[in-house]
Amino acid sequence: MDKAESIFDEMLLGDDNARSPYGEYHDWFVAEDPTRLHHKSREAETFFRRTGITFNVYGQEEAAERLIPFDIVPRIISGREWARLSRGIEQRVRAINAFLYDIYHRQEILRAGRVPAELIAQNDAFLPKMIGVAPPANIYTHIVGTDIVRTGEDQFYVLEDNARTPSGVSYMLENRESMLQMFPELFSRIRVQPVSDYPKNLRRSLAACAPPACSGKPVIAVLTPGIHNSAYFEHAFLADQMGAELVEGHDLRVIDGRIAMRTTRGYTPIDVIYRRIDDDFLDPLNFNPQSLLGVPGIMDVYRSGGITIANAPGTGIADDKAIYSYMPDIVEFYTGESAILKNVPTWRCSDEDSLAYVLEHLHELVVKEVHGSGGYGMLVGPAASKREIAAFRDKLKAKPGNYIAQPTLSLSTVPILTKKGLAPRHVDLRPFVLVSPLGINITPGGLTRVALKKGSLVVNSSQGGGTKDTWVLEE
Repeated sequence: MDKAESIFDEMLLGDDNARSPYGEYHDWFVAEDPTRLHHKSREAETFFRRTGITFNVYGQEEAAERLIPFDIVPRIISGREWARLSRGIEQRVRAINAFLYDIYHRQEILRAGRVPAELIAQNDAFLPKMIGVAPPANIYTHIVGTDIVRTGEDQFYVLEDNARTPSGVSYMLENRESMLQMFPELFSRIRVQPVSDYPKNLRRSLAACAPPACSGKPVIAVLTPGIHNSAYFEHAFLADQMGAELVEGHDLRVIDGRIAMRTTRGYTPIDVIYRRIDDDFLDPLNFNPQSLLGVPGIMDVYRSGGITIANAPGTGIADDKAIYSYMPDIVEFYTGESAILKNVPTWRCSDEDSLAYVLEHLHELVVKEVHGSGGYGMLVGPAASKREIAAFRDKLKAKPGNYIAQPTLSLSTVPILTKKGLAPRHVDLRPFVLVSPLGINITPGGLTRVALKKGSLVVNSSQGGGTKDTWVLEE
């Protein structure tokens, strides 16, 4: 079987008939006028531009503000498939939260030898200042984005965990809103689970994690680095949708042991901060003294129970790709069960034998920085030139502990609409999870990211990818 034949198309069977979840949609699509569909595609672009749904691209000669490409062919998941995914995601998120509590307290998993102690102690994402600190309700990961890829009918893998500051939920919501406006007839014909209650659920979830100092209805704010941040649209969007305040560091100060925000009537205490800035910039008195984005003294207020920070400081260690390689052990250690969702097989380049294997097989592997994100700092071996591989080999030899490597998976495809009709493109999925004392809430679907270039496996918007609406069927 050649590579093309081994790729799983989620929509179409080999004979151009549709797979079961796509049956109704495919019948509708075939009967549609292609000219109308292309017009709708341009209409979606106009809608996104008018709404201001853009992101900033860094690392270029000029920082560019771009429209995130949107494809009007939805990604459809059956109710049965989603039920299994949900169980696996919930199990994983519970294990991550338990792991974070443990490593900042008794460190039982290290004592048991299931995770190497040096992997924690020498990790920049581990915050010693969080040792012994118990967040309100012992919840570290209030909002999680779990990246999932598919390789077959029932083959799903977790690609990475985003427990620090996961982004993209605004695109999920706006993608659905666009589809509802453009194709209302589809939603009366196909029973799709809604996603529009995410902002309400987010507010409810955050309010349930209010700190001991809170009295009355919790006051919630979204802390943003400001308008020049790549995800500023999302920060403003979520604050507006939740009915929360949108604040920057200079709007806040410590008053009487609380974090208070500046208003036209003076300073008002805040109970919960949904922060969209990294740990290092959170508090110049406790972390990076050069930071102008955070709030001096916020960590002292946090430790004393005067504020809830979502996600908790120090959660970034759960995003670490070297920690990721131990997730099957972590899930089993804290839940007593085998992981429902598999990890992608991973070589830790800090290991001498693994490094030797990776160096020998660079041309066929994907190599990632352990702290990397957004598709930056990685090598996709099969798509790289000999010069790129040689340069990466030098970086790998210099700092092997900074990297992990994984096989190049045959990611599933979903068709996109092109000028010539439907064409398959690789996709991943980021479901969004809310964690609170009320339980774990998983929005049905999430953000499907799609590689718009033929054959490309890189779906990140910063690397030229786009998005799709994700439909989970009611069954």
